Amino acid sequence: MLQTLRIRNLALLEEVSLDFQSGFTVVTGETGAGKSILLGALGLLAGERADKTLIRQGAPACEVEASLYFENPARIDALLAELDLPACEDGLLLLKRSLPREKAPRLSVNGGLATLAAMQRLGEAWIDFHGPGEPRRLLKESCQLELLDLFTRDQTEVSAYHAAYHAWRELVAEREQLANETRLAPDQIAFVQAQLAKLDALELTDEAIATLERDHSRMSRAQELTQLCGTLENGLAGDDGVTSRLGGLLREAHQLEQLDPASRPLTERLHAASIELNDLAEELRTLGGQFHFDPEQAEQLSQNMSAWLDAKRRHGGDVAAVAEARETLRRRLEVQGDLEGALIRLDERISTAHRAAAAAGRALRAKREKAAGELARVGAQSIARLGFKKAEFQVRVVPLPELGPQGDCGVEFLFSPNVGEAPLPLARIASSGELARVMLALKTVLADLDGVPVLVFDEVDANVGGEIGRVVGEQMAEIARGHQVLCVTHLPQVAGLGDNHLLVEKDQSGDRAVVTIKPIHEKPETRIGELARMLGDRNAKSAREHAAELLKN
Repeated sequence: MLQTLRIRNLALLEEVSLDFQSGFTVVTGETGAGKSILLGALGLLAGERADKTLIRQGAPACEVEASLYFENPARIDALLAELDLPACEDGLLLLKRSLPREKAPRLSVNGGLATLAAMQRLGEAWIDFHGPGEPRRLLKESCQLELLDLFTRDQTEVSAYHAAYHAWRELVAEREQLANETRLAPDQIAFVQAQLAKLDALELTDEAIATLERDHSRMSRAQELTQLCGTLENGLAGDDGVTSRLGGLLREAHQLEQLDPASRPLTERLHAASIELNDLAEELRTLGGQFHFDPEQAEQLSQNMSAWLDAKRRHGGDVAAVAEARETLRRRLEVQGDLEGALIRLDERISTAHRAAAAAGRALRAKREKAAGELARVGAQSIARLGFKKAEFQVRVVPLPELGPQGDCGVEFLFSPNVGEAPLPLARIASSGELARVMLALKTVLADLDGVPVLVFDEVDANVGGEIGRVVGEQMAEIARGHQVLCVTHLPQVAGLGDNHLLVEKDQSGDRAVVTIKPIHEKPETRIGELARMLGDRNAKSAREHAAELLKN
């Protein structure tokens, strides 16, 4: 649920802080008062793109921030983890977006820096906008199919079909790529074979390459390394080295031990140091011997290192990239040897994958056909409440000649607003007002299945009025039982039903226009005045009485 919203220097609005409640919130105001600023602020937090013309003139930046509360934040926390963003604390999601005039934009989620793409992903999870163009979406088959699949409740068949379809299409694409490859000429085959032989000569593991690079480095500085090892060994075990001098010190330590037995631990430590230094001298002698490379060994090291450097330059900077390139070359040669056979084997895999996708498509179509009848029934009931007493609504599943991204079938919503007329596709029968009411009716049916907590309706009640306007408001109030609903409206019948009421006003009495947004649901007289204005005259006694009656009912 949206709890708080703070806006600074957005368009004509200087600053406002709003507290939101659950249920149905209406937003009203004169045409052009600036109601779109509130929706624009929510859009910014949902990840909509913005330019710096939104910044209030004279201000260095505009800022929008909000807090949302999730009673069960598991779903939103999983998305935050996927986006590598901080989790909610006590169920609170904190969003902030700053748009400076001179600097780069700054976005944050729960205090962590976020990208615009991440904020868009989060926006899809917490808010859903339904604007004036939303009913037109209902004319698109993709929207109708989306609504039907949502109504099926269980997306198992949808997911299974998508997986099977994409597996089939990937194999088809692989075959097309293979079939379109030009067969290599003999000299090209010889070149690929030579490249593969060079790579096969290398042991392409991280450990082996590290050893190669180490040995090559040692070989290139063998003389210097040998000299250093010899100097260190001589300093430890030479005639005048540390270990020979320790022999005399050990004899004196034993004399000290005879005079004072308590000093024995010191003698033991000195003896241990002598042993350690002798071992160290021996290891330095062994290490120095490793720097003597015979000519054949040195030549092989040079060849291997040259091959590795050439492979890195051609195929990538690490062992994994070179190993992958080696496998690609090997497959390329294998295909050249049996191109026709490879195509036949791919055709068999494609046929198997197509049968699996077709079976998944049939299962999905069966589920859609079952859901279509139920959606048509409850959709018709909901539509009837919006003034279509004799209307008919049907959902028809239409088989397709071949598999598509969404299945082996499409869907068609058929509608007849008047008795005696055959139902026709929505695009051929419905006016804009009728579309808006059909969309709202379907949203009411599907509201309980929609996991997005905040729904915003921007003048979806346009082109309706009278008693139907009241029913439209009741429908949105019904949706608000399970969601937090914000509705921008010009209908007093709708505004009177709001649990909460925000009034947007524009003051142009000063040197520049100023927009304010304030709650009025706890001020009955102010709210009655606003409803009376919407009815035609805020000062007319009859309008105020009508407004009071709307609130009372």
